[in-house]
Amino acid sequence: MLNDYDHPKSTRERVLQTLLAHQSCTINEIADVVEINPISVRHHITKLQADGLVGSEEERHGVGRPRRLYFLTNEGRELFPTRYLRLTTMILDQLKETVPASTLDKVFAQIAENIAAQHAFDLDGLTIEQRLDLLKNLLNKEGFSVEWERRGDTYQINEANCPYFHIGQNHPEVCSMDMTLIHTVLSVPTEKITCMLHGDAQCSYVIPASSIMEMENA
Repeated sequence: MLNDYDHPKSTRERVLQTLLAHQSCTINEIADVVEINPISVRHHITKLQADGLVGSEEERHGVGRPRRLYFLTNEGRELFPTRYLRLTTMILDQLKETVPASTLDKVFAQIAENIAAQHAFDLDGLTIEQRLDLLKNLLNKEGFSVEWERRGDTYQINEANCPYFHIGQNHPEVCSMDMTLIHTVLSVPTEKITCMLHGDAQCSYVIPASSIMEMENA
């Protein structure tokens, strides 16, 4: 699904598809393929760059000024269906036939712990809200779309997007990834109250008030 870019005849989708097919292009090269003027291409490219879908770099070629090439970022490539999802599902299918379910759960948990360890958070002295900000930044870097809010004596974490959603439809065990990340960064237990795999609009976690009190009194 191409989300806001999913209209089959949209100019922006044709720009994205051109960059997908040609790896990198100048504004004029895109204009030739898409068959619109360079000024219009530049307008669309500017918007796509703001959305984080397109990047650019300068390339020197002979005498004269370097030319600027545009290319899809990883986020841009993720808009297009790829075979890696099928491959990942096949690998997990095979693993389930080979190793116990508890071992696979440990693998997912270890991956999440390794991701958290890469950021080497110093949590000493941080309030729960400061930890929530760290968690939000980490999960957003991993492809989630996360916000948190205070609700009375508790806090709720909301994930509007999950990078593992398509894999999770066949292998819900992958949900342990973000659950482990949340627990590792916050160092308090959380309760999952909604899940996109169950048809909910988002995945949500609640931090019980008792857990917050224990952390603040520690």
